Formats: sequence, C-alpha cells, structure tokens
Amino acid sequence: MNVYFREGLFVTTGDVLVEIDPRPFQVQLDQTEGQMAHDQAGGRAACAPALSRGTQRDRADRHHPAAVQLIRALGGGSDASTLPSPAALKAPCRPQVVESGSMRLRVLLIAPSMDIVGGQAVQAERLLAQLRREESLEVSFLPIDPRLPAALGKIPYLRTAARLALFLPALLLKVRRHQIIHVFAASYWSYTLWSLPAILVGRWFRRKVIVNYRSGEAQDHLTRWRSAAPSLRLADEIVAPSQYLVDVFARFGLRSRSIPNILDTARFRYRPRGKLRPVFLTNRGLDPLYNVGCVLRAFRIVQQRCPEASLIVAHDGSCRPGLEALAGELGLRNTRFLGRVPQKKMPELYDQADVCLMSPDLDCMPGSILECFASGLPVVATKAGGIPYMVEHERTGLLVDCGDHAALAECALRLLGDERLAQRIGDNGRRECGKYEPEAVRAAWVRLYRELLNT
Repeated sequence: MNVYFREGLFVTTGDVLVEIDPRPFQVQLDQTEGQMAHDQAGGRAACAPALSRGTQRDRADRHHPAAVQLIRALGGGSDASTLPSPAALKAPCRPQVVESGSMRLRVLLIAPSMDIVGGQAVQAERLLAQLRREESLEVSFLPIDPRLPAALGKIPYLRTAARLALFLPALLLKVRRHQIIHVFAASYWSYTLWSLPAILVGRWFRRKVIVNYRSGEAQDHLTRWRSAAPSLRLADEIVAPSQYLVDVFARFGLRSRSIPNILDTARFRYRPRGKLRPVFLTNRGLDPLYNVGCVLRAFRIVQQRCPEASLIVAHDGSCRPGLEALAGELGLRNTRFLGRVPQKKMPELYDQADVCLMSPDLDCMPGSILECFASGLPVVATKAGGIPYMVEHERTGLLVDCGDHAALAECALRLLGDERLAQRIGDNGRRECGKYEPEAVRAAWVRLYRELLNT
C-alpha cells in the first residue's frame, strides 16, 4: 500500500492519495468462498437461484474494479468529478422481498468503536446492543478504527494508512454477505476515508445502503466539498439523529429522515435539584469544535461571584494542554481536568454536579444533553447547530449565543439563585427522555430496514 497524502496537503481533482494492490486480497477472498458455499448449502436453499447469480457475479468481479473507482474517489476529496456515476452504481436489480417468517435480515453496521472517544462511538455501541436483541435481525459490526499495535497507533498518518489497509479488505469481504449496509458518517476527511468507501462498495454489490449522518458540520461539509452531496445521493436512505440535520440536507436538495439517538435512562440516577450547589460540569471533547475555553472564561465570572464554586472538566482532546494553561492564566481554583472518562463512570459525574455548562460552536444532537435530562441536571448551552432543536429556553434548559461567555456565566448564576427555575428545568428535561427510549428507536430502525428490503 502506497500513501501519497498527509494531513493539510492541498489536493486537486484526479490526484491519487492512496494506492492499494488488490492482489493480496485475492487470497482472503478465496478463503471465504468455501465458507460462503457452506453457508449457502446450510440454510439458504430457498434463495439458491439468487445466491448463485451473486456468486457468479462475485467471481467475475473478484479483482474488484470497484476498489479502483473507490480509491480514485478518495483522491477526488472535495470534487465530485472523480466519483462513479450514480447510474453506474445504481443499476437496476431485483427487489429483495422479506416475508414474515423468512430468514433473518442481515445488517452490517459500520461505525467507530469505543476505542474512539466520542458520541458516534457511544451511539454505535448502544444501537448495536439494541439491534442484536431483535430476533429478526442478524447484525455484524465493522469498526472503522481496526486495532493496531500500540507503537503503530501513536504515529500520525501512518496510523491512518494502516487502518485503511485493514478496513478496506474487511469492507469488501463483509458487505457482500449482508443485505443492509448501515454506515455511520461524520464530515470532511472522516467521511471521505471511511464512509464513502462503504457507500461505493455497498452500491457495487447492490446492497441497500443507509448513511447515518451525525456531524454538526454538515452545512460546511456540503458547501465546501463538492463530492459530498453527489455521493450522499448514492445512498438508498439518509438518516440523521436530529431534525436540524434534516433541515440542513433539505437546503441542498437531499431527502432524509430523523431517527433519534438512544438514551437508556436506567443507567442514570435521576436526582431532583432544588437549591443548587455551585458544582459545575462540562463534558464535551476538548477539541476546537466544542470551545471549552468559553466555559472556562464563564466559570471565572462565576467564581468571582461565588468563590467556593468548582468545575469538573471531563474527557480529553487536542486542546487539553492549552485549556489547562488557560485555566492557570485565569486563576481558576477548584478546577479538575479528569481526562478520558469511561461511559460507565459518567452517571456518577452527572450525580456529583448541579449544573452542566457546554459552549460548542458547532454541534448536532449531543447525547450528553440527553444524559443530563435523565439525571435531572440543568443545562446551560450555546445555540449551536441542533441544540435549540433539543433544548427549549427556560423550559428544558437555558440557551445563549455561541462564544458569549458572559451570558453563559449569567445564566449559570441565575440557576444558582432561582430554585423554582432549576427544579422546573430538571423536571421538564426528564419528561423529554421518553422520545429516546431504546425500544422505540430500535423499532424505528427495524421498520426502515424492512421498508428498504421490500422496495
């Protein structure tokens, strides 16, 4: 495998960023054919004609010309001209009708694993657990971040290339064995390197492809990357966790639907808050997108008015050193940077705090807000992306303009001084949780899977 790009490199239409020799994958393909033949003989006799046609097509395409198109598409980065045409990938094929009592529907979920800190990984884990409880489904998981030796995993660029070299052959092998390809998607290079290959390979094998787009940067992605909208149109369905993203896609002529995130309220202890203690929590990733520096500046104002106030900064990210330095420059006291916090420990942190502060500049549908609702923890947040779609000002939280640390501080102090407002916000947030119950979300996904297979 040859890698010709590095982060920040300017690319133009037609540039090849990665070359992969498909011949080593031939051995792996040959090894799987025996297992596939066994599977076909062991329980799919009713589908033998269709499977035979699929096997013949696979043998004819065993050198995978789609892989060449796929890499060329990656090299196109922000230009649509190198994408395979929709007509080429959406060639007519016979619908796969799933009758009641027939074999289990095979779904491949492609998403980040919990080795990557972030909301996508959390939601992927929760959705996978729910889907595997559905008897009518057979669900497999393909992580976009295959595990690497510890030393290799610490080397930028080489780490990405190594993961791509592991991911692409696994994708080619697994897609062909499933009917539904459910792809989690973010923006920019993450979309291009991991989601776009899954879309292209899914269409090549004529599987039903769902793009589960989850980035609050969708507006900018679709505006600046000319390959984004055309490639999203290759999907059979675009699904977002927020009506906010549905509205964004509509502005670009993309049809989509919303299926919300999963919230398992049983994991969290709901504690009604009356008179609030000045114990604050912020629990977004320490990355530029989430502007945690705004929280630190707001907390400085709070601490000037309430010297005993404390702040818990959960999670990690590229901005952590700078944020720790900022906390020192601001003279903050009682401020703890915890680093990465396992999901199983988060309910304890919610229970310890009495106010949650978050100040992202861009966002989609942060699961941390839902977890605050489940814990009775009042939220003060910026009006970024999909947050106003989740939080109603003065009913389920308090909202301020992005980057306005003074307003963030004033709202935090307002909650400390208004017991009835804090109680009302906590109670209303708890009522919102019913929209995100695991059973309801799982049922929505199962309905969509069957709808696609029957069209």
